[in-house]
Amino acid sequence: FSLQHRGQESAGMAVSDGSNILVYRELGLVSQVFNEGTLATLQGDLCVGHTRYSTTGSTTWDNAQPTFKTHGRRGLALGHNGNLINTLELAALAGGEPRGRATTDSDLVAGLMARHLDDGLEAAALRVLPQLKGAFSFAFMDERTLFACRDPHGLRPLALGRLPGGWCVASETCALDVVGATYVREIEPGEMVAIDERGVRSIRFADSPRHALCLFEFVYLGRADSRLYGRSIHAARVEMGRRLAAEAPVDADMVLPVPDTGRSAAQGYSEGTGIPWGEGLMKNRYIGRTFIEPTPALRARGVKLKLNPVPEVIAGKRVVVVDDSIIRGTTTRQIVQLLRESGATEVHLRIVSPPVQWPCFYGIDMSTRDELVGAQHDVDGIRRLVGADSLAYLSLDAVVASTGAPKNAFCRACFDGEYPIPVGEAEPSKFALEPR
Repeated sequence: FSLQHRGQESAGMAVSDGSNILVYRELGLVSQVFNEGTLATLQGDLCVGHTRYSTTGSTTWDNAQPTFKTHGRRGLALGHNGNLINTLELAALAGGEPRGRATTDSDLVAGLMARHLDDGLEAAALRVLPQLKGAFSFAFMDERTLFACRDPHGLRPLALGRLPGGWCVASETCALDVVGATYVREIEPGEMVAIDERGVRSIRFADSPRHALCLFEFVYLGRADSRLYGRSIHAARVEMGRRLAAEAPVDADMVLPVPDTGRSAAQGYSEGTGIPWGEGLMKNRYIGRTFIEPTPALRARGVKLKLNPVPEVIAGKRVVVVDDSIIRGTTTRQIVQLLRESGATEVHLRIVSPPVQWPCFYGIDMSTRDELVGAQHDVDGIRRLVGADSLAYLSLDAVVASTGAPKNAFCRACFDGEYPIPVGEAEPSKFALEPR
């Protein structure tokens, strides 16, 4: 449940009792997929859970995770956060072996590992992981051991936690808090850990050229109560808001956050400008994050279902709307329209990140420049497109400074076009493995 914000298309769990692995996965939210009866059947000492946000492969049951493979009497289950950029190379490496109907990079990796299960899953992983290019935080297991690893650049987060009588890993520290685990450390880039009844072992499978955590984790993806690089995401976003207030002040009556990720930044912007902030947009808690919906139609419908203005708060006021980013402009344009219909006399947009101008190939579903409004228009063009009275973005240096980490500790490619892992001339396609 604590990681539902990272993926809403499907959810699944794989559980081992020491002898057999049982996998249950389905399309939908965690609350839709699992109930008390289902959970009662998933008994064991090892578990991998997953919520999917698709970046390779369509939204189908076959592509739900954890993916499961067998070789002889042995099995493995794998969950993946990230996106590989050498998917076609891996497919060629897999040859003509039947893979079922799944069309994900994650399924390819599990299949390649399964080939070598006779040597044990640890040895199989150490053969396969060095061949992967791109972003990956994996949690995978056989019947007796849980493994977790991060790509050599650490593009996606992964944290290790200590449970009473056990261990766990999670994409974000907020999930450790919920299960009563104590945060121990981040899994290092290029590191694999093995967890069994003897405890935790660390295995280095690759050297790390440099750390390149996705900066968008601080801006949007991460939950405010998580920590990255030892820094509270909430505190970083508040600081982003303060810095944006210094860079782009405006004369207005009220600061409004776009919930939920805009809330911390709106607090900071309010503190920096002295303009009071309030809740003028109410969020339907049962509607997911619109940006990570897989199609434009779903995103547009999601905005109307998710956000509802409060006219009594907004009417007759000049409002400053603080949000984390503008990707395609769909959400922002509709928010501005909602506020005007509710009586706002002026709508000023303040975005606590720079314009997103370059596609992401490492785990965020924005893989072409054509879909990015920041790549097609300058700031004033975007302002006119979304219908705001003014629009300002936070500078890249200010975003980085707010995190407390150095600039070279991040992948900033969606903002500045500098990719830590070259993608080559042929940009990876989300549907590279789909039947033609």
